[in-house]
Amino acid sequence: MVTNDLLLTFGSCIFFMGIVAWISYQKTKGEVDTKDGYFLAGRGLTGVFIAGSMLLTNLSAEQLIGLNGSAFGYNMSSMAWEVTAGISTICMALIFLPRYLTGAFTTLPEFLSSRFDDDVRRLTVILFLVGYGLVTIPSVLYSGSIAVMRLFDVPELLNVSYSHGLIITILVVGIIGGLYAIFGGLKAVAVSDTVNGIGLLLIGTLVPVLGFAALGDGSVMEGIKTVTSTHTEKLNAIGSVTDPVPFGTIFTGMIFANLFYWCTNQYVIQRTLGAKNLEEGQKGVIYSGFLKLLVPFMMMMPGIIAFHLYGGGLRSIDLAFPQLIKDVLPVYMSGFFLAVLLGAVFSSFNSLLNSAATLFCLDVYEPLKKSKVSDKEMIKVAKIASLVIAVFSFIVSPLLQYAEEGLWQVIRIFTGFYNIPVVAIVIIGLFTKRVPALGAKVVIGFHIVAYGLLKFVFDDIVTIHFIHLYAILFVVEISIMLIIGLIKPLEKPWQFERKDTVELVPWAYAVPVSITLFSCVAGLYVVFSPVGVVGGFGPMFWPLIALIALANVVGWYFSLTRWNQRYAQYIDTAVAHSR
Repeated sequence: MVTNDLLLTFGSCIFFMGIVAWISYQKTKGEVDTKDGYFLAGRGLTGVFIAGSMLLTNLSAEQLIGLNGSAFGYNMSSMAWEVTAGISTICMALIFLPRYLTGAFTTLPEFLSSRFDDDVRRLTVILFLVGYGLVTIPSVLYSGSIAVMRLFDVPELLNVSYSHGLIITILVVGIIGGLYAIFGGLKAVAVSDTVNGIGLLLIGTLVPVLGFAALGDGSVMEGIKTVTSTHTEKLNAIGSVTDPVPFGTIFTGMIFANLFYWCTNQYVIQRTLGAKNLEEGQKGVIYSGFLKLLVPFMMMMPGIIAFHLYGGGLRSIDLAFPQLIKDVLPVYMSGFFLAVLLGAVFSSFNSLLNSAATLFCLDVYEPLKKSKVSDKEMIKVAKIASLVIAVFSFIVSPLLQYAEEGLWQVIRIFTGFYNIPVVAIVIIGLFTKRVPALGAKVVIGFHIVAYGLLKFVFDDIVTIHFIHLYAILFVVEISIMLIIGLIKPLEKPWQFERKDTVELVPWAYAVPVSITLFSCVAGLYVVFSPVGVVGGFGPMFWPLIALIALANVVGWYFSLTRWNQRYAQYIDTAVAHSR
């Protein structure tokens, strides 16, 4: 890239990032001086900001690189992680969120302390912090950095080796990204996420269009025709046993992995805990579910286009998206793309830092202090904790370049060490009243040992896909806690304590809109299947689409006439006088 192009790219990037920073500053002036303001945005987030922040927190360079790499190397089976998340957002909106807001919890471990004891609280904090520090934060930095390196050829630009270029890029991206979380708190994260989200949607739409044009020698329609008529097995979302996500796993461990991520993962649910009221929280969560349905088109189709353009001519499947961007994106757009890419990286990175600092301050530091901690001291400790975690992630991130299976698979496998026990404990905590803290403690220890042995020691003997392992371990761990609850139940049944911190009136259209979201998930799987676009649309395609549409209409009718009223009563009684 010549000097003038570099100046144009970096100049326009700084301009766009400056706009985002200015908007974030204007929206957060004077609102991060208190504990609630720093950690929960003053409990004033509306649905649009919640949806925008959840989307950008979830969709980072990790998805841009990993999902496109998976589509390039295999097929669209990995879209299950994104599309089926829509069902989990429904569960979050209708079941989990009302309970979280009823108890006015700031963190998930705070709820576990209320339900079990402080030991369970500390153990879950350790799980989260270790998982964030060793897996999630490093993967965000690494994926963003390799995209920047590929686009601008950083090693050649700085005359350094690939590894040294990667380290330099990680440091620059990480230092800039950490400023939002360390100095701006959750609201700065949510506002910047929403603005960057608009840019991500624009880029996510533009890249496939430019890719189709490149594939079709200037004609978008010819490019689409090529993708839908040759090597259509790449469009198959019904994964086989040799694909990254076998179709059967959607009905086993995928359910619990997504429930963990969207219903119990602190760095995702934190923006919902800062909702202005239950209605805005439900809107934000469900909106984010609809936005997830765009992921196959935005973050997997470019990988398939790259396959048609490059075949097997790339060193790694994780280079598919960066190479496509470098080849099809006009120079005058590269600065805007870089700003959006960095915005996506910063979003996930600063959300993770903010949540990690929240967990440390509220679930470790404050409980250990004998005297009351002032808001000023709490915010100071949060900034120090964020800095320490950031530095640790800078050390771990470069090691991910040695992952042979691709970034996406590595993240999903290692997340298995802590996602299933957390969601199992939360479900038992919410829906039982006599299971003691002992059950949760046993399950945490059991899971770490069992998953480690099954996945990394006896993997030659136990050849079950790791997502199926999720489901098996979930059932075993739920059973362990229920058995302990029968043998050694709590003397006094746990009672949910209601706190009316925010208004708890549910969104009137939460149930019918959720039905539409569920229908869209099913429809996408019909489209990207052997019945649909794979091998040409079969005779069952339109009857199945018609059946899904009919089910959606019937669902709306019953939800507006009967189910909605019952759901409102459920919120008012079952949550208020929870088990």
